[in-house]
Amino acid sequence: MSQPGFHCLTFGCQMNVNDSQWMARALVRRGFVERPLEEADVVFLNTCSVREKPEQKVHSALGRVRQVNPRAVVGVGGCVAQQLGVELMRRHPQVRLVVGSDGIIHAPEAFVRLLEDKGLHLNYLEFTAEYPDRDPCLDKNEGAGVTPVAFVNIMQGCDNFCAYCIVPFTRGPRKSRSSTAILEECKSWLAQGAGDITLLGQNVNVYGCDDGGDGTSFPELLRKVAALPGLKRLRFVTPHPRDFSEEMVQLFGELPQLCPRLHLPLQSGSDSVLARMGRGYDMARYLDLVSRLRKTRPDIALSTDLIVGFPGETEEEFRDTLHAVEAADFMSSFSFCYSDRPGTRASAMPFKVPREEQLERLERLQNLQNEKSAAWLVGRVGMNSDVLLEGRSRREAEESSDGRETWQGHDPWGDTVNLTLPTGVGRPGLLVPVHFIAAKKHSLMAEATA
Repeated sequence: MSQPGFHCLTFGCQMNVNDSQWMARALVRRGFVERPLEEADVVFLNTCSVREKPEQKVHSALGRVRQVNPRAVVGVGGCVAQQLGVELMRRHPQVRLVVGSDGIIHAPEAFVRLLEDKGLHLNYLEFTAEYPDRDPCLDKNEGAGVTPVAFVNIMQGCDNFCAYCIVPFTRGPRKSRSSTAILEECKSWLAQGAGDITLLGQNVNVYGCDDGGDGTSFPELLRKVAALPGLKRLRFVTPHPRDFSEEMVQLFGELPQLCPRLHLPLQSGSDSVLARMGRGYDMARYLDLVSRLRKTRPDIALSTDLIVGFPGETEEEFRDTLHAVEAADFMSSFSFCYSDRPGTRASAMPFKVPREEQLERLERLQNLQNEKSAAWLVGRVGMNSDVLLEGRSRREAEESSDGRETWQGHDPWGDTVNLTLPTGVGRPGLLVPVHFIAAKKHSLMAEATA
């Protein structure tokens, strides 16, 4: 019998991407091989319900799976799975597995059982009291090759219950992973050739503060990971501005491995909107944090999340957000129109902003951010840095006629960088000193300096 095939479809955040990559490794360990969607025996959809549109995409994707591969066993994980549960099986009969945020650990073995028993349907939707740790499936003898960039989950869930956010309902209560397990996984990634590691969590600042913590704080965890031999770069997402301690600020001056790039979600520049959101800070506090970060690490680049059209948002409150983008000087941002999510406090709030008005404000905000993002890239031209090579550039075919290869990677600030190297010199995981020579719309062009 030939090896069963699998295919993963992923929506949403980096944690979902990381979970899907783990799912792929776990299925390979069980004898599966990755195949195109139309040829797969099992299909795993990892889903997001932070906003309404991604949730709608899931139902559309399930319809597409049914059209191109009606024989496949389909499993759904992530936030939509946690939110809708077994209703997904009733609405989409091809779905025979539903796994919630904590239940994904059971999914690989569940797929094996489902292929053996054609009448079986399984769901794992209960939240666990402790972090559901799992084997990262990173055995060196599996021949995975060099992985320059790695992501490591350090916690699960959130207790903040911001007015607009469904995450506490779909990810469950906050629980921290043991520092020993985190360090062991980081070591395994380093053995695979990773030089850039990002620690993942819904609110990383409060890692270790729950009952499941082992006494290690987030600053202590960062110091331990940074000390691992072979680590070149260390990042983390996502912190909450309210919980960002002075000790955390000082780490940007203390740890050379900690990259000068920080994603610091603001959500709104209006104090009154921030209060209705339940964010726990105002703009004065946020900008003070920005000032202290830049004093500690003058070259730090900030990105953020912004919501447009929160219930009751006035034109003046929206303009406060535009002013905040200017004041904080974000190099990039993710901005979205507010949408009601089931069970959240904001969904019951009056004075919803009309969709047309939301879209008009979003366009103004994104135009401003595009100007600032372009200015950031242009400002990098003429500077020197280093690029961690991740793979051959998609532009390779256009630029390989002269015996040189085009490679792509990222600099410490997270910018995508393309550069050409003599054939045979580049390899994934190589750290190359470069000089930036041109700015494109979303990336930089560079030349090697050594």
